[in-house]
Amino acid sequence: MRARDVMTRDVVVVHPGAAARDAGALLAAKGFTMLPVVDGAGVLVGVVTEADVLRDRLPLDPRTLVHGEPARGRPVPRQTVADVMTRPEAVAHPGTDLGDLARLMLEHRVRSAPVVDGRRLVGVVTRRDMLRAITRDDRALAAEVRHRLGLYADPHRWTVSVVDGQVSIVDALDDERDRHVAEVLAGAVAGVAGVRFPETGHAVHG
Repeated sequence: MRARDVMTRDVVVVHPGAAARDAGALLAAKGFTMLPVVDGAGVLVGVVTEADVLRDRLPLDPRTLVHGEPARGRPVPRQTVADVMTRPEAVAHPGTDLGDLARLMLEHRVRSAPVVDGRRLVGVVTRRDMLRAITRDDRALAAEVRHRLGLYADPHRWTVSVVDGQVSIVDALDDERDRHVAEVLAGAVAGVAGVRFPETGHAVHG
């Protein structure tokens, strides 16, 4: 699977000149942990996270002060998204292998990653997107694999079954070249964990 197979394309974004307070309200309202920041041309220039908005913005509760103790000075809260945004820890391209992206996101402990084509934002991949992909119903996976194989050759040629994301394909013609094409087509289906041809005992993916 590639990032393009699971990414959200209709992305909620903010611009550098937007108020950091408004970005925080959007994060809270949407339940996001990150918002991509883009310029007028749609180029990714940064991200703003919950931590970015919270940093230095919560004043000290005056009830914690001892009577007569002067309030300690605090930094002036930064006002715009440009002031608080940071560089993304993980960035993907549409063709990025989803396994590589998952490892990168786990390494940096981020829940979402922007997807760029060149420098232009084209989507976002979240951990939830990945979970949806790997937990798809076996019947839905089998139907999609059959559909893709049917676009390549006679659909009655292939017998497809799926158990726990593992796809088994029986090729009536037992053609090695076509088995490779079938492996590529089936393996590209979001949620497929592996592909094998049980009549030959040849596991080709996963």
